[in-house]
Amino acid sequence: MNLASYTARRAALGLVQVLAVVTLVFVLVQALPGDAAVALAGDNPDPARIAQIRAAMGLDRPVLERFVEWLAGLPRLDFGVSLVSGRPVSEFLFGAIGPTAVLATLTLVLLLPISVMAGVLAALREGSLLDRALTSISVALHSIPEFALAVVLIAVFGVQLAWLPPTAVGADLLSQPAVLVLPLVVLLARPICSISRLVRAGMVDALASDYVRHARRLGLGETRIRFAHALPNALAPAVQQVARTTDWLLGGVIVVEAVFVIPGLGTVLVDAVAGRDLPVVQGLAVVFAVSTVAVNLVADLVAFRLAPRTEVVA
Repeated sequence: MNLASYTARRAALGLVQVLAVVTLVFVLVQALPGDAAVALAGDNPDPARIAQIRAAMGLDRPVLERFVEWLAGLPRLDFGVSLVSGRPVSEFLFGAIGPTAVLATLTLVLLLPISVMAGVLAALREGSLLDRALTSISVALHSIPEFALAVVLIAVFGVQLAWLPPTAVGADLLSQPAVLVLPLVVLLARPICSISRLVRAGMVDALASDYVRHARRLGLGETRIRFAHALPNALAPAVQQVARTTDWLLGGVIVVEAVFVIPGLGTVLVDAVAGRDLPVVQGLAVVFAVSTVAVNLVADLVAFRLAPRTEVVA
């Protein structure tokens, strides 16, 4: 199968996945307990007031009708109107996507080179003290929950030593990069551990493979063998892990934004769930779902391109 046909198949599957997730999100949100109209009506609400609110929000219409209308607006980025503030949901998303995008982009930009470097170093010195030390640190960091690590870092570096800002309250993330250090450490800790171990394992297997031995018999330089032939084959499983890491990153960002008080999509989601603002919850869920499907599609295409080779090109 060539890359073009594989891309078409994966894109079609991705579209089906997005439609399934969008439908599931709507159904689950509608199944949440409670009534938004009652929550907005305040304490001891008058039944007439509740009915008026339900009519104003369209909650008195059939569920299927509301679903079709909402689904038709998604291609136009029309996610509906917030039940709490009356503002378009897209305003919430566009207003909060900046901090989340900064966190996620910096995490991915730093994640790949650090993970690959750590995995390659461990593989090239297999069984050495460096290899054992990196493995031990990886296992230790991977076992610590993000929330616990964030609290420890804030207590040590933000409060006791006062080296770094403990939260991002009132700070501009780009003009005050110091506020990003602790959140990025929390987001990077576990993914670096898992991806570097995959790179190490893949590199060790590649260096012991038949095609690498054949390359050495052909007289190719060791540097070329390691980085032009062994490393690309070792990266294929790591690319898939990067996609899974991006899935996890969506949840990790929510935790990090809550702990470090960063006004991103995670904070908007927490506030929307607490206020039962269903359109905002649905809109965020769609954004997360589409992002996840898109990242997995790209990862599958890269992994297909990096599929292990058995031949050696002199």
